[in-house]
Amino acid sequence: MKKILLLCVILFQYNAMAQQDAWVYFNAKDNVESLISNPISILTQEAIDRKNTHGIVIDERDVPVNETYISLLKVPETGVTVFAKSKWLNAVYVRGSIDNINALVNDFAFVESVEFADKSLNSNSRVEQIDDKFLIEESQVAFNYGNTQNQVEMINANVLHLDDYTGEGIVVAVLDAGFTNVNTMGAFQRLRDNGDLLDGYDFVSRNNNVYAFTGNDHGTKVLSDMAGFIQDQFVGTAPDASYYLFRTEDVASETPVEEAYWVEAAERADSLGVHIINSSLGYKNYQNTNYSHTNEDLDGSTTFITRGANIANEKGILVVSSAGNSGASGVGAPADGTGVLSIAAVDADGNYAAFSSQGSIFQPTQKPDVATQGLAAFVIDNLNTIVNNNGTSFSSPIMAGGIASLWQALPNATSEEIKDYVRQSASQYTTPDYFLGYGIPNLQLALDIGLSLQEEEFFEFKVYPNPAVNILNIQIPSVNENTTLTIYDILGKTILEQNMIQPSSQLDVSSMSSGVYILSFQSGEASKTFKFIKS
Repeated sequence: MKKILLLCVILFQYNAMAQQDAWVYFNAKDNVESLISNPISILTQEAIDRKNTHGIVIDERDVPVNETYISLLKVPETGVTVFAKSKWLNAVYVRGSIDNINALVNDFAFVESVEFADKSLNSNSRVEQIDDKFLIEESQVAFNYGNTQNQVEMINANVLHLDDYTGEGIVVAVLDAGFTNVNTMGAFQRLRDNGDLLDGYDFVSRNNNVYAFTGNDHGTKVLSDMAGFIQDQFVGTAPDASYYLFRTEDVASETPVEEAYWVEAAERADSLGVHIINSSLGYKNYQNTNYSHTNEDLDGSTTFITRGANIANEKGILVVSSAGNSGASGVGAPADGTGVLSIAAVDADGNYAAFSSQGSIFQPTQKPDVATQGLAAFVIDNLNTIVNNNGTSFSSPIMAGGIASLWQALPNATSEEIKDYVRQSASQYTTPDYFLGYGIPNLQLALDIGLSLQEEEFFEFKVYPNPAVNILNIQIPSVNENTTLTIYDILGKTILEQNMIQPSSQLDVSSMSSGVYILSFQSGEASKTFKFIKS
């Protein structure tokens, strides 16, 4: 009996001292109101413009994590190491013993809670065997140097290109595993010459030089399907979009810290005014199987990365994610996200590719969303060679680039509207399934749908964002000439009265006191009234 008790004590001490990964959530931020009222202090002007254009509210989630809190956690006495941070979720990702991590809640008043990556330390969980998520994507050299005609024409992106919609003015962030030689190889010379290769950051190595890591070229291949260009041989689906490159995948290991890196990169993308995120990454199984996600976890809102992706969507970013290469084992995170457009893979003839991850009853929204070519897709590797690869890793950027070209053609559409147009244009929109979702989109049809719906909206009044801090965007129907705008306070007192001579205009409300106001538009006998909140 004594031996058994001694063994139990030893096991308990070992478990308490073993290194674990966890998210530590904070309960507050500094100077929230002042920073939100002066958003240029926390966001770029491009980010502010994008949010204002699409009525996205700048809120507490845009305020950075309190760096003093992080510094206090980093002192040696805590026994934990901080790897990543998230302003959206007000959290940091740490590694340390169970005891040291749990002690943070009691030792620091600003720590709200701890969530271990090993869910058994929080609650019971089921684990699964880890797979190599890149295994299906190994290269086959295309000796005939075939071009991208089929994968571009499958979604009718080529028709958009003929109308000069090639992604110009749309900013894309690529979150991936490595971007070897993107800064030097010929396939991206056009991108560099046009100033469209914007910047990058390695969140794994904490290095401003995203090209310093040369241990993987997955991101190089993914980028090529959007931005690659070799005269008469290869054209990506958005050759004139602009790109930020972020390394978030650590190919040397598989741990949940990569989810934290991903959310950090998404936050950076938002602060830079990015329109689209392409994520050809997925997470379900980890080396420490206690960290792995169950099928029930992939419910569109549970995993850390999926929560971050959903917030990115709320911030107006269109998140495009590969569904995964796990077939009937199901989609990974963040493809399960309710705000994420997840992409399945088909072959050159539009038939389901057997490796493409299937949706299930665990996702509350249709997964996958849509599909395009991912079997024998053409990509460019780090040797500037055109090769065939398999994987939803490549159906995702093919679609993301096509969407960038579509969004250029519909610049006033929101990310939600763009996604809806894409789904409505797909081949099985009325009969979606777990294999191809709504089917293979027709981006020319998506453009026609968007134009027809925007024409209907042209005859409606719009006021956004609401609430507003500094600028209120106002759109009035062009047919309503001689429109007068009157703003009343909650007591009925007239605050402002002016004639609206432009269909679209901006009103500076920064000097107005916080509170509720009534906006009244009068055009002849027609009138429209809005309740407006000044933050």
